[in-house]
Amino acid sequence: MGIFNALNTSVGGLQAQSYALQNISGNIANAQTVGYKGIGTSFVDLLGDASSANRQVAGGVSAYSQQTISSQGTIGASTVATNMAINGDGFFSVQRQSGKTDNQATFSGVTNYTRRGDFQINANGNLVNGAGYFLMGVPVDPKTGNPLGNVPQVLQFQNNFVPAQKTAAITYAANLPTTPTTIAKATATAGTITAAGGLNTADFAVNPTVAGTGTVIANDADTFQKQSISGGAVTGYDATGAPVQMQLRWAKTDSSALGAGHTDNWNLFYQSNPNATGTEVAWTNAGTTFTFTGGKLTSPATASITLANVSVGAASLGNVALNVGSGGLTQYSSTSGTATINTISQNGYAAGQLQSVAVSDSGLVIGTFTNGQNINLASVTLSHFNGTNYLQSLEGGAYAATELSGVAIIGSSGGINGSSLEGSNADIADEFTKLIVTQQAYSANTKVITTANTMVQDLLNVLR
Repeated sequence: MGIFNALNTSVGGLQAQSYALQNISGNIANAQTVGYKGIGTSFVDLLGDASSANRQVAGGVSAYSQQTISSQGTIGASTVATNMAINGDGFFSVQRQSGKTDNQATFSGVTNYTRRGDFQINANGNLVNGAGYFLMGVPVDPKTGNPLGNVPQVLQFQNNFVPAQKTAAITYAANLPTTPTTIAKATATAGTITAAGGLNTADFAVNPTVAGTGTVIANDADTFQKQSISGGAVTGYDATGAPVQMQLRWAKTDSSALGAGHTDNWNLFYQSNPNATGTEVAWTNAGTTFTFTGGKLTSPATASITLANVSVGAASLGNVALNVGSGGLTQYSSTSGTATINTISQNGYAAGQLQSVAVSDSGLVIGTFTNGQNINLASVTLSHFNGTNYLQSLEGGAYAATELSGVAIIGSSGGINGSSLEGSNADIADEFTKLIVTQQAYSANTKVITTANTMVQDLLNVLR
């Protein structure tokens, strides 16, 4: 009986080693597959029946799959902006297309999970990986940046359109010269405000600095240009998305260089009507006197002022906040005598249509629009499992939840790397080593069969 048991045990050994060889060959074949998780082989001994411990004999062997899903592959850079890799624990939520209606993909509603992140945008605006799985996430309101719900859905970015946004704020930072170099300064009488690079209200038919809210009429525009310096320009947008050119100029209204009782004061103006004539208003005072002491802005004390009822020509912007921040506006000596504009930007834009999408390192899908805006469109959802290595493998590097893996838990300790891909975790050198061991074990089992056969033949020869 022992000889025949040995034959059966060796056949089981051959089957186990064949099973291991199949896993090894699959791992080697997928050494370059994005997000592939190798399958190891676990051998379990099978004990024969024995009435007592001292009659126990070595039994057979059985082979089982051993998942390595929790083992991460190497992350490498990708030139595709929508490719992404998970660094650490976690899975992308995906769905497989079940059909098509009106040339749009339809889905069964069954969510699977994958680490294969080679997603690219298809003709319908879906992000689909190389195995045909559609990415899921939570859409984001392009105006507020807030998520639209918390339930992941198949993402689609087809012909996304962002409406125009009116300019509501201008961010501004500049250094104004201690002594402005104006055109009028060169011929001004020594000791006057004009000689100090400032604005002489006596030269104007209408005082542009009255109560800090004055205006410059068209007849005085040339004088104003000669007694002020450029403050830069910025293109804003009205409610319809039409561009509005805002020209800024600074006029010094008082100077500490004039002696005791004088301080360094400036008024900011914007051009409200480029085509003004006669007594029509051409430039409008921003309505605030900016006072500097020792080069630092001391008044107004706030980091933001409001430009009330701003209009340029026929375009109206309404109230616009001018944000200078802390230390953004200074008055230090400048050899050129001109304003040095460090920052000038605004928050409005024209309407635009989606041109392309990319994925950031924070897992946000960012759309680039024809108006030059980069706007968050969606947040990619990651999930994790308590029993990761008990997930059921599906075709194309995807997995389904099982009773042993537990249900998917929204959220993950891992993070997303944009423009990256996770490679296979199968190590060819390691697989080749396993291949040699498996080959030798298989050969050894065949040797046992040959030996057992020889013993049986010897037994039969006794009867001759």
